[in-house]
Amino acid sequence: MRVDPDVLRALPDRLRSRQSVFAETGGLHAAALFSMHGELAHVREDIGRHNALDKLVGRALLADDMPLSDSVLLVSGRAGFEIVQKAFAAGVPIVASVSAPSSLAVELAEAGGVTLVGFLRGRRFNVYSHSGRVLPEARG
Repeated sequence: MRVDPDVLRALPDRLRSRQSVFAETGGLHAAALFSMHGELAHVREDIGRHNALDKLVGRALLADDMPLSDSVLLVSGRAGFEIVQKAFAAGVPIVASVSAPSSLAVELAEAGGVTLVGFLRGRRFNVYSHSGRVLPEARG
């Protein structure tokens, strides 16, 4: 699975457009699953980013959609090692965050074969592990 950089850049706006409770309160985190082409499959919100991810993975488990090996996970907060650990357990190959990853998250992603993208904001992002899943930028 490889994803286009422009697809990654579009994910935060697509997530925000589906965060109905966040739009009203400004106080919830979200976790969302996207296809490698950027289609939003599922989103869950919660006061805790870990809980939002648990809800998302639980939905997939109950729907017999595991493993999530054709998905990109986007979380609205920081990418701690627990986020990467849960994504790895669910089979998610690419984890993206609008904020920073922890150093332990980077180590775990590297060891587990997970592509970890952080600071996904506007036109910029950083790839911390397994960068081969992100297609090279088109040169023009």
